[in-house]
Amino acid sequence: MEEIQIPEYFICPISLQIMKDPVTVLTGITYDRESIEQWFSTTHDMSCPVTKQALPRDNDLTPNHTLRRLIQQWCKENATNGVGLIPTPKLTLNKIYVSGLVQDLGVSHLQANALKKLEALALENAQRNRRSMGEAGVAKAMVLFIVRCYKEGAQRNGVLEALRILHHVWSVADDHEVKLIVNGSNDFLESLTWVLGCDPEMDYHAILMKSEAILVMKMAMEVITASQLERLNLEFFKNIVMVSKEKISQEALKSALHVLIEACPWGRNRMTMVESGAMFQLIDLELARPERHITELIFNLLANLCGCADGRAQLLKHAGGIALVSKRILRVSPATDDRAVHILSLIAMFSATHEVLLEMLLVGAVSKICMVMQADCTAHLKKKVKGILRLHSNVWNNSPCIAVYLVTRPR
Repeated sequence: MEEIQIPEYFICPISLQIMKDPVTVLTGITYDRESIEQWFSTTHDMSCPVTKQALPRDNDLTPNHTLRRLIQQWCKENATNGVGLIPTPKLTLNKIYVSGLVQDLGVSHLQANALKKLEALALENAQRNRRSMGEAGVAKAMVLFIVRCYKEGAQRNGVLEALRILHHVWSVADDHEVKLIVNGSNDFLESLTWVLGCDPEMDYHAILMKSEAILVMKMAMEVITASQLERLNLEFFKNIVMVSKEKISQEALKSALHVLIEACPWGRNRMTMVESGAMFQLIDLELARPERHITELIFNLLANLCGCADGRAQLLKHAGGIALVSKRILRVSPATDDRAVHILSLIAMFSATHEVLLEMLLVGAVSKICMVMQADCTAHLKKKVKGILRLHSNVWNNSPCIAVYLVTRPR
C-alpha cells in the first residue's frame, strides 16, 4: 500500500497527531483543543508551546472551522486507505449558561435541578467543562452553598452534589480565589466538620457525603493559613478520627490521615489529637495491616504525637503500642524505619520508667534495635539506635539478645 502523506498543517504541534478539533490561540498557532487545554492545565506559566509567547490566563481558543472542514474532507477521501473519520467536536460550555445555573442556587425550588446540571457538566467533557466552570466561579458558589446549608441547620439536601462539584472544579479554579474563599473565615472548615459529623447511623447517602467531604477537606488543608490551622478544635479532630475508624474507603482514609498530618506542626493540635483518641485509633488501624503507604502515614502521625508527653503516655497505655512499633522496623520501608526508631528514641529519652524498659526488652524492641545496627540502614539511623542502646545499657546489658559491643560506653 502506498504510504499516505499527511499535510503538515493537519498535525497538532503538541500531540503530533491529526487534529480533531483545531483551535487557534492569540499567537496565531493552531493546536488540537484537547492537547492545548491539557497543556494549559499542567503548566504554571500560560504560554504558547511553539512561540513561547505569554498568553493571558483567560485567553479564548478560537475554533478553526475552515481547517477542521479541510481535515474532515481529507479523511473522507482517504477512508479507503484506512484513515478514520474525525468526530464532530462537542460544543464548548457557555459561561453565561453556567452563571445562570449558579444564580439558580439562590432560588430554593431551582437548587436541586441546578446542582444536578452542574454535576453532569463536570463529568461530561470533563477537563474542558471544569475549566469553564472554574472560570465562571463555580468553586466559590459551591463553598457558599455548603456554608449556607451549615448555617441554616440540619438541612443537608444538595450538599453531596455541591461537594462533588467542588471536588471536580477545585484543581482548575483560580488558586488565589480558592485561597480567599477558604481563608475568608472559619465557616468553610466548620461546615466540612459539620458534614463529617453527620448521621451516626451511616446510611449510604451519609457515607457518600462524608467521603466527598474528607477529600475536599484534604485539599482545603493544603491552602489554609497558619492562623486557621492554629484554631482547629476538638470536634474537628474527633470527626476526622471517626472517618478513619468508619472505613469508608481507602481514599477517604488516606485523606483523613493527610489532614491530621497537615495539622501536626502545631503543638496545640497534637495535644488535641491525643485528646480526640487519635493515638489508640492509629494503633488499632495499623494492627489491621493496611497497605504500605497507609502504614507510612500512620507512623508519621505516631512519631508526631509522641513528641508530646500525653502522646507518649497514650502509646504506652495501649497494650500493643511498643510491640507494634518495634515489629514494623525493617519490615515496611525506610521511611517507616525512621519514624519507628524516632518513636522508640523519644520513649527512651523522656518516658523510660523501669517497667517501660523491661517491656521494650520483652516485646523485642531492644533486639530489633540491635538488628538495625547490622542491617543496610543509613548512618543516621544507626547512630540513633546506638544512642538508645547506650542510654539504657545499665538495664539491658545482661540480656542475652544484646551484643556487648553495642552497649559499651565510649571511653
